[in-house]
Amino acid sequence: MQERSTDPAAPDRALLHIARPRLALFRAPHPNGAAMLVMPGGGYNYVVIDKEGYEIGPWLAARGVSAFILFYRLPQEGWAAGPDVALSDAQRAMRLIRHRAEELSLDADRVGAMGFSAGGHVCADLATRFGARTYAPVDAADGLSARPKVAAPIYPVISMHRPEAHEGSRRNLIGETASPAMERRHSPHENVMPDSPPCFLVHAEDDPAVPIANSLLLRDAWRAKGLPVESHFFEEGGHGFGLRRAAGKPAAIWPELFYNWAAAQGLFARA
Repeated sequence: MQERSTDPAAPDRALLHIARPRLALFRAPHPNGAAMLVMPGGGYNYVVIDKEGYEIGPWLAARGVSAFILFYRLPQEGWAAGPDVALSDAQRAMRLIRHRAEELSLDADRVGAMGFSAGGHVCADLATRFGARTYAPVDAADGLSARPKVAAPIYPVISMHRPEAHEGSRRNLIGETASPAMERRHSPHENVMPDSPPCFLVHAEDDPAVPIANSLLLRDAWRAKGLPVESHFFEEGGHGFGLRRAAGKPAAIWPELFYNWAAAQGLFARA
């Protein structure tokens, strides 16, 4: 684990060499039955814990939504699934949450997904390739759907094509010399399905790391399929703002915008 912050009051830890994926649960004290699978970012180089995991978890839980933070394996570390390893972990996580829904006072039909930066790529990959066979079934849970009810890629890595690609994520995911076919396979905007879930996007125009073109490509791909998509683009915010780093900026309102949108999609209320 690496501590990247010099401020003891604002930790920014990152996990490396994840040998076994795991879920950290923030249980809602007054659950409304909804759940969110949350995938932090880290450029597929590591998985950040705090700003895109342990901060959003309590925020969701306080609003009745049980939050599951996924610490997924990293594709450059030699796993048999290769570039699909993080997607495998997200698929398995969605199925496990549904498998244990009754035990956890959840509605198995109301499980959404959210991801940040490279975790936004995992989220978008899950929303477009939830049915892809990326691992051998383990148990009964793997008979369940991995499709999220809604997907929220936040300042996401999307395209593996240059110049839009985030170079670090691209290198770690598919390598420097990936073929055009490999680039397409791992660019979620090129894999949107007619039954991909409603999508919510947030990005800052001044993002210096992941060009806003990534979110625009995903938005246009959703619209081309006639699927529901809501987009919020902010003039200022940079990259990796999560909750805390958006404070005092217009982008700080994005969590409430997401909550209101997801409620309208039926995630937070029984039909």
